[in-house]
Amino acid sequence: MKIAIIGAGNLGVSIAKGLIFSNAFTTLYLSKRKIEDILDFEEYAKVHVTSDNLEAVKNSDILIFAVQPTQFERILEEIKDELTDKHVLISTVTGFKIPRIEAIIGQDHYIIRSMPNTAIAVGKSMTCLCSNEAGEKRIKIAEAIFNRLGTSIIIPENKMQAATVICASGVAFWMRLIRATTQGAVQLGFDAKDAQELSMQTCLGAASLLIESGKHPEEEIDKVTTPRGCTIEGLNEMEHNGLSSSLIKGIQASFKKINTISDQ
Repeated sequence: MKIAIIGAGNLGVSIAKGLIFSNAFTTLYLSKRKIEDILDFEEYAKVHVTSDNLEAVKNSDILIFAVQPTQFERILEEIKDELTDKHVLISTVTGFKIPRIEAIIGQDHYIIRSMPNTAIAVGKSMTCLCSNEAGEKRIKIAEAIFNRLGTSIIIPENKMQAATVICASGVAFWMRLIRATTQGAVQLGFDAKDAQELSMQTCLGAASLLIESGKHPEEEIDKVTTPRGCTIEGLNEMEHNGLSSSLIKGIQASFKKINTISDQ
């Protein structure tokens, strides 16, 4: 696959690292206005760095857009005359809906929206996908790409905002929970490095248990909560102080905010 990433910022670079890690391309173009930050990628075989979006488009079949919403319309206007029937457009741009893309480049192009997260850099992204009618014929290509970089799921476009909160913003939510657990471990006497290692591996283990077993979280919680034990004591204290409700309220606040962004 000849792939171009238009917008090699944090997410674009994470996608590039994942593609390189999984050897998922024949050529890879990375496009950014200031290329100084990404010149190191030229050390990899078949990877090209450019500040010219048109160069990237002309030399690629799959175009992954990882730019800011305020930049996307201008970039689409810039490249639309170079688009052919071979191009598959994959947008990771938050809040920029498919009808808006179609209004700029036309409905006959293969348009796919994807929402990966930064764990794509290590092949562990949860990526949600949707497409326009034409894009349904090529969405398997997007699935193949993102399944090599983690896990993907196809959803209706009206669920993409919610998916962004859960999967993309969700990385930050889980990082904060890991950070809080690390701070608690330090308070119990561990040094900072060991505390973070304990927190990270426990989080990974908990998620892996659910993934491998397919069980509900409460089933696994029941296994480690004994009557009058320390685990149930800690869980109840956390819930009395609003652990679950705070997380849910945070998710709802992010969802409310992302909908104001998409309406602009």
